[in-house]
Amino acid sequence: MKTYLKTLLFFIALIGFTSCNAKNKKQNMANSQINAMHHEPNKQFIKVALLLDTSNSMDGLIDQAKAQLWDIVNELSYAKCGTNKPNLQIALYEYGNDRLNSREGYIRQVLAFSDDLDDISKELFSLTTNGGNEYCGQVIQTSLNQLNWGKNPDDLKLIFIAGNEPFTQGEVNYRDASANANEKDVTINTIFCGDYNQGISSYWKDGAQLTHGDYMAINQNRATVHIASPYDDEILILNQKLNKTYVAYGRKGVQKMALQAEQDMNASGYSKANAVKRTVSKSSHLYKNKSWDLVDAVELEEVNVEAISDDELPSELKGKTKTEIKNYISKKSKERETIQNKIKELNSKRKDYVLKHKKDNTNGLENAMTKAIKEQAKKKKYSWE
Repeated sequence: MKTYLKTLLFFIALIGFTSCNAKNKKQNMANSQINAMHHEPNKQFIKVALLLDTSNSMDGLIDQAKAQLWDIVNELSYAKCGTNKPNLQIALYEYGNDRLNSREGYIRQVLAFSDDLDDISKELFSLTTNGGNEYCGQVIQTSLNQLNWGKNPDDLKLIFIAGNEPFTQGEVNYRDASANANEKDVTINTIFCGDYNQGISSYWKDGAQLTHGDYMAINQNRATVHIASPYDDEILILNQKLNKTYVAYGRKGVQKMALQAEQDMNASGYSKANAVKRTVSKSSHLYKNKSWDLVDAVELEEVNVEAISDDELPSELKGKTKTEIKNYISKKSKERETIQNKIKELNSKRKDYVLKHKKDNTNGLENAMTKAIKEQAKKKKYSWE
């Protein structure tokens, strides 16, 4: 039996080696066997830095980013690396806005790499445009310097920079920034907001090719088309039920629960279909809230119920025994899983319906980003469900 178990673990480890590239190949056999026996959380990441021009002419681009965030998240939630589903982190920068510090190149880090989808949504909705100077090389270099890109060779590390002025402006040469990106295994993708050939002549295509990224041109002023489906109402009802499975704890609990509701409202402000897409994101493995929700915190071993103090608990759990607290959390966890599975079932039908009724709308930010991500993910042996 021991020989059989060792052989089984060897083959499990071997599958892990070949699934997603270099890091697994470097691990020794003993560590791989241990990892196979203990179901450690997946450590692979898709890291996306989104660099958005927020000068006067870019209102349409910002609007697309707000409207299409959940489409992008949903598409990335289907990514697989072997049998694992990679985590997602998104960083956000704005550049080219006169309100920003001129000594820093009119550049602002809005959000460092984060897996908090509500925070990402909140910061996108906070962006406003104003005239300014667009320094592409400098904002790329700034994101490379400031962000924690890590050294895991299995991570997919991507920059998406969008704008409409020549790529050559500013004191930092985009070629030097690209060389640094190559050193960090970061791929730069450029999205020119305007005519395709104009983007080429202003060096946006060259800016992408230096790191083997994609060059794309979009019409930033095209309105996002949201297609309603017969399944939308039921999905939105499930979203209300899903929100009731969250158990706020600690100092941030109540505030973060309010932020969750606020981002639900921001999504629905665009259309019912966009609110549906956010609900679908909330049913995926990418939507986790361990910093303020006890269900996620316990599942991800962020919180030990035995050690949590009574003043950190919500009113419905104050004064309860540890057993009662565990039972309550377990009940909410099961409710959430059931609701999320139902959302996924309905979304599968919704996707089929939308596909049949969708007209050509391939010129937007979401289509440009997801196409590039899928192509570049193949190099890391990622696949899509």
